[in-house]
Amino acid sequence: MVEAVRRALAANPDLAAVRREWDATAGSLTQAGLRPNPEGSFLQEDFKNGRRTSTLQVTVPIERGGKREARIAVASRVRDQAALDIEQKRADVRAAVISAYYEGLLSQERLKLAQESLALSSGSANAAGKRVQAGKVSPVEETRARVAQAAAQAELARAESDVRAARKQLSSLWGETNTTYGEVLGNLVMPAADLPDEFVFAHMQNSPLLRRARVEVQRATAAVNLEKARGVVDVGITAGAKRDQTAGVTMAVVGITVPIPIFDRNQGNIAEAISREYKAQDELAATEVRLSTQVNQAREQLRAARTEALTLQRDAVPGARSAYEAASQGFTLGKFSYLETLDAQRTLVGTQAQYLRALSDTYQAAAELERLLSISDETSALLKPQ
Repeated sequence: MVEAVRRALAANPDLAAVRREWDATAGSLTQAGLRPNPEGSFLQEDFKNGRRTSTLQVTVPIERGGKREARIAVASRVRDQAALDIEQKRADVRAAVISAYYEGLLSQERLKLAQESLALSSGSANAAGKRVQAGKVSPVEETRARVAQAAAQAELARAESDVRAARKQLSSLWGETNTTYGEVLGNLVMPAADLPDEFVFAHMQNSPLLRRARVEVQRATAAVNLEKARGVVDVGITAGAKRDQTAGVTMAVVGITVPIPIFDRNQGNIAEAISREYKAQDELAATEVRLSTQVNQAREQLRAARTEALTLQRDAVPGARSAYEAASQGFTLGKFSYLETLDAQRTLVGTQAQYLRALSDTYQAAAELERLLSISDETSALLKPQ
């Protein structure tokens, strides 16, 4: 399982796309720190020789109000969010690989169960046929046995298809679409029942989802500061030279440009940024509630599914197998009817299938809990590496 996770983290296309976004934020951060370019201008009055007046000047914009620092603060928070998106995507990919890995193992177990069910059905059908030939039972019983055998063959075909689908799902997480491989190796070890409350709370507070929501509040606050800084007018310092051919002199030109903020003081953008800051704060509170709810649900689902799987494994499956063996032997000896044997067989197969479903629910809940808490292989306390 560990190797499958590592392979996916190295080659998963969705994760690669998120990493590209983080790379892109480096350019945004660089751009935010750049100062405005100076502007050059050339002015000429009249076009007749000896009467021309030419002016060459350079204007240097001077940013005021801390605009550059505010831009850098916003871009830095966006880059922090991109880094947290990578961390969250890694947790998502890891959980998807774990789910696909155990689904691959479980699909193989379902295939074995279907093969066993077909073998049981075939054996019962053959036994029923012999008893019909001996005149001990009605031909209807053989017909029922053949119907059950056909149903088992159909279930086997479905199980084989599920195995192929599970393997393709696992390979797709590695960015491969046409890869075929053999059996998924590993053991169906029962996950731990739960995690300590202190462990869950600490990881929940440090989860990428919650940290990203906090960074979004910081980014929104930085955006408010940026819009307020943009409301402070910038000035432009101009310096140059003016050549007057009529007088035959060259004069220095110095000037200053100051916008007059009568109408546009950026008040609309400031109001919008403040509202978005309040929205980010509300979304942070909502994320805390949603994450806590999802974690509690995953923990409860894990406990319930694990309890069901253990009960079926310990009591139901052995009991159903014992009942079937007794009914099968009794049918062979003529003590039980085929209907009783068929019912015992269906109970055994159904109980085993129910156990595999409960075990699948257990793995899914454990993987979801580790995803929400962003638990890595090194700190995993639910699904130990195989």
